[in-house]
Amino acid sequence: MWAALGRLGAAPAPLLRFFPPTGVFTIAHVTMATQVFKEQGERIKCVKGDLFSCPQTDALAHCISEDCRMGAGIAVLFKKKFGGVQELLDQQKKTGEVAVLQRDDRYIYYLITKKKVSHKPTYEDMRKSLEAMKTHCLNNGVTDISMPKIGCGLDRLDWDKVSAILGEVFEDTDIKITVYTL
Repeated sequence: MWAALGRLGAAPAPLLRFFPPTGVFTIAHVTMATQVFKEQGERIKCVKGDLFSCPQTDALAHCISEDCRMGAGIAVLFKKKFGGVQELLDQQKKTGEVAVLQRDDRYIYYLITKKKVSHKPTYEDMRKSLEAMKTHCLNNGVTDISMPKIGCGLDRLDWDKVSAILGEVFEDTDIKITVYTL
């Protein structure tokens, strides 16, 4: 890798630093915004950017309640962009399951992590929803998923715990997950 950086005209070694705990490279005063979870290899990575700018081939995922209200947070953007609220309600999914919309050639996953919009999810319900999503992915040839830091915005789950669950659920697959933050 260091040789490749040299061929690309990267800064000399004193200006190039790697911080192993975070996976962040710094060249002079520029920090690259990608963080790879080392225990997950290249399977799970965090990037700064707009989730909806991800490749059109990626499936998308986020968390909602059984009542499919989607009235706050990133769920509002999913509702505006993909619609299908009645289609989701018709699936009658319960907490710990996943509702799915297909738009063009991609799947949109709605992880059902709580009963009502006013409730807070549990880590166990998050795990069950992720397992349900994994099953759908494996049965439908999904290889790439983009998502926000699921459950960690308005639902206030801890990202370190959620990312560990995400890694455990998908550890035996080749599915790549990109987590977007602003």
